Amino acid sequence: MIDPLSEVIALLRPRTVLSKIISGAGRWAVRYSDFGQPSFCTVLDGSCRLTVEGQESLTLEAGDFLLLPKTPGFTMSGFMPASAKHIDPKVSPAPTNEVRHGTPDGDPDVRLLGGSFAFDSKDADLLISLLPALVHVRGVQRLSTLVHLVRDEATAERPGRDLVLGRLVEVMLIEALRTIQGEAAPAGLLRGLGDARLAIAIREMHADPAHTWTVEQLAKKAALSRSVFFDRFTRAVGVPPMEYLLCWRMALAKDLLREQDISLAEVAERIGYSSASTFSTAFSRCVGQAPGRFARERIVED
Repeated sequence: MIDPLSEVIALLRPRTVLSKIISGAGRWAVRYSDFGQPSFCTVLDGSCRLTVEGQESLTLEAGDFLLLPKTPGFTMSGFMPASAKHIDPKVSPAPTNEVRHGTPDGDPDVRLLGGSFAFDSKDADLLISLLPALVHVRGVQRLSTLVHLVRDEATAERPGRDLVLGRLVEVMLIEALRTIQGEAAPAGLLRGLGDARLAIAIREMHADPAHTWTVEQLAKKAALSRSVFFDRFTRAVGVPPMEYLLCWRMALAKDLLREQDISLAEVAERIGYSSASTFSTAFSRCVGQAPGRFARERIVED
């Protein structure tokens, strides 16, 4: 069976992990500016307050796991009022030792294991738009174990390190994201997959993106009327069915265009366009540049 979530994570191509221990004591607060890359953390001991731009404030407790697929600005602090120290993660050097905020001596009020990684996909923004902006999971031991495995592998120089890290991060992402499927998830792919009827239609689109799907056909697969399916899909996923299909087709097209020995006609055929010219028009409208130019720029970057 096709697993759309696994396909999205695989296309994102997570790689390169940096990790660190962070602790805080007494009066402390730090304000991180927008990072734009995915980050994660698990709380080892104690608790603290976290406020992410565009989200309600959270209290993080021991055992909590947090994932930010496109880390915006955020403030982390203790529970006593304090002026926030500004940190720009794009400029500050990656720490090699434990980072301590607030009172430097004594036991910390909170201790976290945090990290960041990168998506190697040239289409990361499009794919990330299908995922929640913030994932907060409480009491899932599997995630804490995975984070520790990631840190252990990231700090060692074992053969096959990069491959193992990539696989571990893929597993960590899937484990975190699948814990919030259904009504608990914000509008997006996860909420759609949590609806048994909509999940059938989403899997059909992923299984055969080249098929000339219509809303009527997808509604029939989901055993719903056209109008009910359209409204239910749009509310759950956040975009209408045909817009989601276009998004997925363009993600696949960008991935295929990374290959230097594939023609535009073949790319068009694989994702459901009748000709290279029809595909080029759709790609240019969606991406903002012609597929040939996109492919040439990817070759130069690589």
